[in-house]
Amino acid sequence: MSDIALQLYSIRERIESDGLAPSLAHAASAGFDRIELYNLMGWAEELRTELPANGLTATTAHARLLGEDQSAIFATAASLGVETIIDPYTDPALWTTRDDVLRIADHLNSSAAGAREHGLALGYHNHAWEAAALGDTTALEVLADALDPEVVLEVDAYWAAVGGADVPALLTALGSRVVALHLKDAPLVDGALSQDRHDQLPVGEGAIEWTSILDAAPTARLLVVEFDEFRGDIYDGAATSLAGIRTLTTAR
Repeated sequence: MSDIALQLYSIRERIESDGLAPSLAHAASAGFDRIELYNLMGWAEELRTELPANGLTATTAHARLLGEDQSAIFATAASLGVETIIDPYTDPALWTTRDDVLRIADHLNSSAAGAREHGLALGYHNHAWEAAALGDTTALEVLADALDPEVVLEVDAYWAAVGGADVPALLTALGSRVVALHLKDAPLVDGALSQDRHDQLPVGEGAIEWTSILDAAPTARLLVVEFDEFRGDIYDGAATSLAGIRTLTTAR
């Protein structure tokens, strides 16, 4: 059985308007007991008290690493109980050639060594461009082949799907390196998955075929509810997505 978390980025606007503590409480009341962190350096001290106060844990965290003080990030993450730090984004312009991708792999491998010194694993999270074709494979597969065995992947299945990848085939190719999935759905627009992030939907309310995706990622022990944007009430959307994922995983 996989754990299910809410990516804190999803409720960033509510955090800005209501504050972090009330937003975490609202996430807990929506049914979550696990959070995937972002902005951990900005919110570290408040997270240190408010996560346990609301019965929440956070074993994964997103943090941009390139050009940052990685040692401070890793130390803070470890102090909050994080086990895996995930680099969530690199500029799409850096993914246009195989040599570009190999340079990103070198960066991640170097970062993984620093993470290890703090007892952390290191991972990478994709958007659409990493799942695009690069020669006869995808850029994400080129990356995976160049990564040290200890570096893991959190595959955003939505972004891979709207980017045109055969997501089950991609997950099968990436194999046991996939330890987590980001899940949100998309409607069809003119016969294709909408690439408009404002059209994102809770899992089960769009056109993405989830059963084959989940079956292709048996080592993904963390499933993360995330919205880049959402047109409705974000807590309702998150709760609906949580229920949809639970239905899917219970049926497997």
